[in-house]
Amino acid sequence: MTIEPALVSILRQGCYLIASIHTALSDSQLMRFQDDLIAQIGRHRSRAVIIDVAALDVLDSFGSNTLRNMAEMSRLRGAVPVIVGIQSDVAFALVSLGMDTGSVHATLDLEDALSYLNDRIPNETGSH
Repeated sequence: MTIEPALVSILRQGCYLIASIHTALSDSQLMRFQDDLIAQIGRHRSRAVIIDVAALDVLDSFGSNTLRNMAEMSRLRGAVPVIVGIQSDVAFALVSLGMDTGSVHATLDLEDALSYLNDRIPNETGSH
């Protein structure tokens, strides 16, 4: 029996979710990832979502639109979205094609994303 590596992962870190795409996804896999992420925001009452796309060296218009939609859906569910790790070639292609991530904040890496969120989201000590 061969165990296939995970295509995506969604991990809970305190009140944040860290959602990572590990390899290129088909459109249907990307939509399933979106559905899972949005469901977990509610399940865990997440205050922020970090979407890590560092493993992607190509992002087409469907992928770009889906990422933007995921971020907007996250915001509507009460979680601050941050996109992490957009490769330089992907950024160049997005801008060249007139696409972007909308008003979603983007950072170079997870450390920058956590710093950004920690400055904007109140500490939850004492709640629950």
